[in-house]
Amino acid sequence: MEKNPSNNHGQLQIELKEDVAQGTYANLAIITHSSAEFILDFIRVMPGMPKAGVQSRIILAPEHAKRLLRALEENVVKYERFFGPIRVPDGQPMPPLSGVKGEA
Repeated sequence: MEKNPSNNHGQLQIELKEDVAQGTYANLAIITHSSAEFILDFIRVMPGMPKAGVQSRIILAPEHAKRLLRALEENVVKYERFFGPIRVPDGQPMPPLSGVKGEA
């Protein structure tokens, strides 16, 4: 039995559907975890609105969460090398929320 009928020599073909390719804007992420998984909720907070909706929820195995962390670190380094440092104020709450705590 052939493992790879498309004969692509072990390469994974990834399909990006048009509706997903448009992306979803989020300006807040809340991360929770259990012993078995990490849950990333991406939220869009709008100024003056008392409610914010979860736009997308991603559930990862711990190993994949660590791989994501490493990939983000590598890409931030590449971004800063090309565009300059990303400025983040130390010790201050980051917009859009200050002092708001979330729970999943």
